[in-house]
Amino acid sequence: MLRSAQSHLRPKIMPAQLLSLATVASLPAATPKTSHRDSCTIPPPITPWPKPLNPKHLASMINSEQNLDLALQIFDYAGKYDPDFSHNYDTYDSIIHKLSRARSFYHMEVFLSDLQKAQIKCSEKLFITVIGNYGLSGETDLALKTFIRMKDFNVPYSVRSLNTLLNAFVQNKKYDLVTTMFENCRNVYGVVPDVFTCNISIKAFCEKNDIEGALKVFDKMPSMRVIPYVVSYTTMLGGYVSSGDMVKAKKVIGGLLNRGWLPDARTYTILINGYCQQGRLAEAIELMNDMEVEPNDATYGVIIEAFCKEKRAGEALNLFDEIIQRDYTPNPGLCRKVIDVLCEEGKVEEACELWKRVFEKIHTPGNAMYSSPGNVIISTLINWLCKEGKLGEAKKLFDEFEQSATPSLITYNALIAGMCEKGELSEVRRLRDVMAKRGSKPNAFTYNMLIKGFSKVGNTKEGVRILKEMLEQGCMPNKSTYGMLIEELFKMKRVEFNKVMFIAMTNGGIDGDSWELFLNKVVTKPDRGMVCLDGLLMQNASKGFHEHKKSMTKDTCSVSINI
Repeated sequence: MLRSAQSHLRPKIMPAQLLSLATVASLPAATPKTSHRDSCTIPPPITPWPKPLNPKHLASMINSEQNLDLALQIFDYAGKYDPDFSHNYDTYDSIIHKLSRARSFYHMEVFLSDLQKAQIKCSEKLFITVIGNYGLSGETDLALKTFIRMKDFNVPYSVRSLNTLLNAFVQNKKYDLVTTMFENCRNVYGVVPDVFTCNISIKAFCEKNDIEGALKVFDKMPSMRVIPYVVSYTTMLGGYVSSGDMVKAKKVIGGLLNRGWLPDARTYTILINGYCQQGRLAEAIELMNDMEVEPNDATYGVIIEAFCKEKRAGEALNLFDEIIQRDYTPNPGLCRKVIDVLCEEGKVEEACELWKRVFEKIHTPGNAMYSSPGNVIISTLINWLCKEGKLGEAKKLFDEFEQSATPSLITYNALIAGMCEKGELSEVRRLRDVMAKRGSKPNAFTYNMLIKGFSKVGNTKEGVRILKEMLEQGCMPNKSTYGMLIEELFKMKRVEFNKVMFIAMTNGGIDGDSWELFLNKVVTKPDRGMVCLDGLLMQNASKGFHEHKKSMTKDTCSVSINI
């Protein structure tokens, strides 16, 4: 059942915008102009207000305005207070387009209704925009309703609006609706399907794994006076590859060549990917070498990923180098996979060299490589370098990266872990200061590594201090962290053991595993354990007494005031 626009969720607009949105959206198209005196006393939303104002100028103002609330105020003011101005299709199209793109569908529908009441002649382009944005938002029922409503605006259905609707259905996996519309578009809506309509229908069948249904549409195309082209064959090819039928998939390529069409790189890449998914790498490489067109970065990517999956680091590296030599922009995710498999095979130096080549290739400010993927790659390399005892090289790599990008917490943590493992705690303190200046807050992993690092060198006092800071920041220590700190405290016969447990208990920072660890220590060392338990009980009792006393004092004061 179709839902009305009124039942749709309210648009995601800030509270400050709601008043003007509600006011503007409720205005009917035929709202009379205010008096000339009112138009002089009410200031325009922007200054200077253009004089004279024409519809095309207003539409341009609305389209270029980034603030949705201000765009609505401009529309409203022009219609109500500018005595020489009247809205037309261009102005309605601009505001409806802006509301549609902002997913403010409730208010958009009000403007659509106003447009219909004003009996302004509309273009199909407006409805294509609305249908497309409903599709992107997952509102396929409202997309269908908009398509059907076109006749109420005296806008004839066409294959363009139909294809937009079918695309919306495919995007949201409403494959049965695609089939229904495709089969009835000529009789019900008077729309003759074109090659794009057929391709969308084929895609819908393929995505729901109904290859036979897709083949029926494909075979029927000539009788519909529609000639299949490269995209039609590529879509069928993708369907066969998804179903694992590589024999028929290869025949599609043959059929394409027989018709005189030259497969593009995307077509070949789909077939190559099918071979890679089945582990048939030799056939995939042979097909890439026999391609009638130049392979693109996606073609290389599917084979490199297959090599990485099979832990064939050398071959993956060679192909990745070809990508760099061919002037393709290296994909950060693909680079990370090659580096991972190189490091897993112990080829950390080769992985670092690869990163340097990629770094030189993509070294531009603000490049995506310096966001999450770049930090993941750097942290991986630092981690592996530290494992091999090459802390100096890890720090050098970090410093080089820091000069051109902002390290993330994961990158800081990788270096902190390596430093703590090697006992370079003075360097860790310096790095923590740098983190604080850059606004990078430690997480549970950071604190755990610091506590372990200081405990390992016997500096349990600093370990306890960090534990307290950790709990104050709302981070939960894990069992291994408690284990190392408690073990070191027991070994050194330090009284901080009571303090550790008291801090953990009072801050709610002790889980079942850690509590079990503590009890095991108590049980295995009964004399010291009883002292610890007595101490904890006394501390808790003392704390409870002082809190109770404070509460009683507060209550007494309250009573005396009331008297």
